[in-house]
Amino acid sequence: MDTLAIVVLNYNGLSFLRRFLPALVAQADGHPVYIADNASTDASVPWVKHQFPGVRIIEMGTNEGYAGGYNNALERVRSEYGGATYYALVNSDIEVTPRWIDPILQLLESDPMMAACQPKIRAQQERTLFEYAGAAGGYLDWLGYAFCRGRVFDVLESDTGQYDDNRPVFWATGACLFVRASVFHETGGFDAAFFAHMEEIDWCWRVQRLGHSVWACGQSVVYHVGGGTLHKSNPHKTLLNHRNSLYMLYKNWPADGWFLGKVFARLVFDGLSSVLYLVAGQWGDILAVLKAHGAFYGHLPTLMKQRRALRKSEKRPAKLYERSLVWQYFGKGHHRFNQLDQ
Repeated sequence: MDTLAIVVLNYNGLSFLRRFLPALVAQADGHPVYIADNASTDASVPWVKHQFPGVRIIEMGTNEGYAGGYNNALERVRSEYGGATYYALVNSDIEVTPRWIDPILQLLESDPMMAACQPKIRAQQERTLFEYAGAAGGYLDWLGYAFCRGRVFDVLESDTGQYDDNRPVFWATGACLFVRASVFHETGGFDAAFFAHMEEIDWCWRVQRLGHSVWACGQSVVYHVGGGTLHKSNPHKTLLNHRNSLYMLYKNWPADGWFLGKVFARLVFDGLSSVLYLVAGQWGDILAVLKAHGAFYGHLPTLMKQRRALRKSEKRPAKLYERSLVWQYFGKGHHRFNQLDQ
C-alpha cells in the first residue's frame, strides 16, 4: 500500500493538464499520480499517455461529476492498485508548489482522528490573494452560509502570513483535499447526489459528527484557477450550489427547536437572492433557484432517511459558527475573517 495517492479528476481538462500536470508530477515526491478521467471527449487521455507514461490512468465510462467521479476513482485505486493510506484529491486547475505535500502528511500522521486536511489556497492569477474556494480553511454559520479564513462572501484577503498556522476548521476545500483513506471508504465517500459543489463540506460535516477532525495546514500552499471547470456566472453552478446547500443542511443540521425554522429561513433567503438576480436581469439564475427548490422537495424522502441514519451514528455534534454571517457582513460591516465576532 502506498502512503499517498495523488488523484486528479479530469473532464475535458486538456488545457489545464498541459499547464499544471508537469509541475504536479515533478513535485509528487515519488508518490503515484493518477488521472481519473470522467469520460472526457477531448484528447486528455491520449495526451497524458503520450507525455506522462508513468501516470496511472483510470478511465470511467460516464461523467458522474466530482462526487461520483471521485467515489468511483478512489474505489478503483483501492481495488486495482492496492490503495493508499491517504488520498490527495487535486483539481486539474491546481498549480502545486515545492514541499506542498510533506507538511500535510506530517500533520495527518500526528493525529489518527484527523480525517482531512487542506493547504492554503491562493488565486492562480492574482497570486497574493486567497482564492474563493477554500482560502485558508472553511467554516459554516448557523444558517449554513460558508466562509473561510481569508474569504468572507466575495471579499478576498491578501496572504500576508496571517493564516500560516495549523488549526482545525469546519470544512476543507475539495480543490485540494487530503483525506484519510480508511475514513473516506468507511463513510461511503461523497454523497453522489450532489454531483458537484459542496459535497466536500457535507462530507467534512459528517466525519466530524463521527468524532473526526478536519484541519487546514498553513505550511503548504497551492494556487487555484477557480471556476476553471464551471464558472460562477453559469446558471448550472447556481442550481448546484442552491440545491446542494439545501441537501447538506437538511441532512446535517442539529435536531433542535430551530431546525424547521432554519430550513424555512434558507428558502426565504434563496427567494431574496432571486430578487437580486431579477434586478440584474439574470433570468437563468432565477430559473436555477426554482429548479434547486424543486429538486430539494423531490429528494426529501431520501434526505429524511439519511438524516435519521446520521443522527443514529452521531458521536458528537459538529461546531458551527453560532452567529449570522449575513448580519456580520451586511449589518456590522465585518468583511474580514479576523473582524468577525467570536
